[in-house]
Amino acid sequence: MGHWENARIPDDFDGIVRLFPLPNLVLFPHVIQALHIFEPRYCEMLSDSLESDHLITMALLIPGWESEIDRKPKMGEFVCIGRIISHTPTDDGRHNILLAGLSRAKLLNELDAETPFRQANVEIIDDIVPADSVHLLDEYRDNLLAVFRAMIPHDAANSKTFGDLLTQQLPLGILTDIIAYAVNIPIDVKHDLLGEPNVVIRYEILMRNLTEVLEDDPQESPAPAAHSESKRPSQFPPPFSDN
Repeated sequence: MGHWENARIPDDFDGIVRLFPLPNLVLFPHVIQALHIFEPRYCEMLSDSLESDHLITMALLIPGWESEIDRKPKMGEFVCIGRIISHTPTDDGRHNILLAGLSRAKLLNELDAETPFRQANVEIIDDIVPADSVHLLDEYRDNLLAVFRAMIPHDAANSKTFGDLLTQQLPLGILTDIIAYAVNIPIDVKHDLLGEPNVVIRYEILMRNLTEVLEDDPQESPAPAAHSESKRPSQFPPPFSDN
């Protein structure tokens, strides 16, 4: 599949996605999520994906999903389309994959699919950069990096990956996605950030929440996902793309 940084939504993408809903994970574009897949329906979803476009779309189960687990628990309206960039089957029929976030999207309607996994029609959400804020983007970027540096462990703040965030001059939209994924803020806020196309509004929401975290606990650091089917990458901050 080549370098994941070059991954894109296929040109022939028809808007139909395979859904992998989890209760405590919001995937963002430009980051990588490790997933351990073992439920039969999701193993079938994985096989279907590997045989075609290598896409899986992460969705967020909303509170109360436990009581609807035998039906179709409700999901948040915003999702992230990801591409499988690594797949390692295990001897016991399970699978470890790395999923690279490609694009935010909005759920339009769920399909009455015959597959055991859920499918839906989605609409791609593209970033919007307000013309009247272009001259402020560098300032916003510096502000966000300064707050993020104050939140993460010392070793991570001095790591090569964090250095890359400083030196590669990532666009503000990409930077907000990387940081929103990495830090410990409420899951509903992450979902709102995923659904926000305006990069300046996304920055403002994220900065407000990061500032609140620092005020509550100056030593706060990013927390790992708790669900058994997902885990953070070992590298922190997470790997990113400039796509």
